[in-house]
Amino acid sequence: MLKKVFMAPDPGRIRLRFATRAVLGIGAAVVACGLAGHSLTGAITGGLAALLALFTVTDATVRGQAVTTALLPAVGLPVLAAAAVLQDHPVARDAAFLAVVGLGVYARRWGPRGHALGVFAFMTFFAAQFLHPRTGQLAELSVSVLLSVAIAATVRFGLWCYERRLPPAAVPAPPGGARLSRITTRQAVQATAGAGFALLVGQLMSGERWYWAVGATWWVFVNTTSRGETLVRGFRRVLGTVIGAGLALFVAVPAHGDATLTALVVAVSVFGIFYTAAVSYTWMMLWVTVLAAMLYGLLGVLTPSLLALRMAETGVGALGAVLAVVFLLPVSTHSVTDAWIRRALRCVHACTAQTAARLAGDPVADPAPTVVELEQLLARVRLSVAPLVHPLNPMLGRKRRARQVLALLDDCAREIRGLVAVAADPEASHDARLAAACWRVEAAVEALTTGRDIEPRTAPSTPEPAALAHLHTLERTLAELSAPLRTPSGSPLVGA
Repeated sequence: MLKKVFMAPDPGRIRLRFATRAVLGIGAAVVACGLAGHSLTGAITGGLAALLALFTVTDATVRGQAVTTALLPAVGLPVLAAAAVLQDHPVARDAAFLAVVGLGVYARRWGPRGHALGVFAFMTFFAAQFLHPRTGQLAELSVSVLLSVAIAATVRFGLWCYERRLPPAAVPAPPGGARLSRITTRQAVQATAGAGFALLVGQLMSGERWYWAVGATWWVFVNTTSRGETLVRGFRRVLGTVIGAGLALFVAVPAHGDATLTALVVAVSVFGIFYTAAVSYTWMMLWVTVLAAMLYGLLGVLTPSLLALRMAETGVGALGAVLAVVFLLPVSTHSVTDAWIRRALRCVHACTAQTAARLAGDPVADPAPTVVELEQLLARVRLSVAPLVHPLNPMLGRKRRARQVLALLDDCAREIRGLVAVAADPEASHDARLAAACWRVEAAVEALTTGRDIEPRTAPSTPEPAALAHLHTLERTLAELSAPLRTPSGSPLVGA
């Protein structure tokens, strides 16, 4: 796990810049709230608003990101007002919280913007549960949110907008195409049911900190589609919380709310959240737990027993999510994984065709965007297969086949990148054998996606031009994929 975080590739140092900018933006927002004379509650509210504005907004273009950021207060402020008004009405408060959960998940049908707005709405209601704002504080807290989002936007889009120099990110849509509305509806029902379970059990455990369980259920559902993905994410959330609570015992508890030490640890925690989010959910949750512990220290309520309660509530929330996806409108891991693998293979086909056209002299052909899409699809395949390759999975045969599939898909991606690099050379010339090799690659992809046999190709005995060598290796790799993918019907690659 340590190697995964600290040795993971960071092309263009995107993760490093992402995390550093977050520390600057959130720090500036908190300082601005302090200079404006806001209370500790207002500063925390503003800091959280800035964090969400910098973390959750993931539109493909800078313009889209700016529009979504501007819309965040329009969603968050009414939710904040409702949470404050309902503080003394538990039944209405709980019903409103579950409604926010369901609507927040349902909003994902509108893509990254809907997702960001849903997360902001949920986290605003969630934060109100531990800050306990009253209606008399709404004016101050609203200004804190508006000021902090504005400062975060200034840092992100004005002072340090490195995204302007990057190509737009093409995020693959979930499998199902036009059925996206059905997927989000199912997830909304599951999340609401899981959150309802977490709310009830969480309140039995603690009448004050029950909302931790609801928060755990919500975040387990983010970026998951199948039962297996939810199980793994729930396990990683609990593991990250337990490790983070242990670290907080040695850092947050001794700090006793010391302002200087708290500011330093909070800055490190924010950096850790943003830097590790893309590569390890466990590590991200570790830093989230440390951050939460430091904030509770500032509020003067942090104790070892509180950290133990947080771990227990997190376990309840994860259990609620697992029960919901297992028993309520379940989606099998096998079906989701199969859909992502098919899309990745078709992307290999498209990359090959674009590169061959480029080598043939077509000035319009550009394989670069397709290569980016392939990398994103492979990331989704890894996420979907994660339940099978998890160390605690007892199905050794399926684990072995899944690892073989991932390794061979990575080999395909490596050959595609090499092929594209050759095509980018202005001196690269068309070889008459390229057309035949590309046709065989296309035929191999069609065979894999339709269940037909692939004729294996032997390695050539003489050296080949670079482009042809990449194509022939790609063809052999696709043939090797046939064995682990085409398993007996009673033994799917990943269990249903």
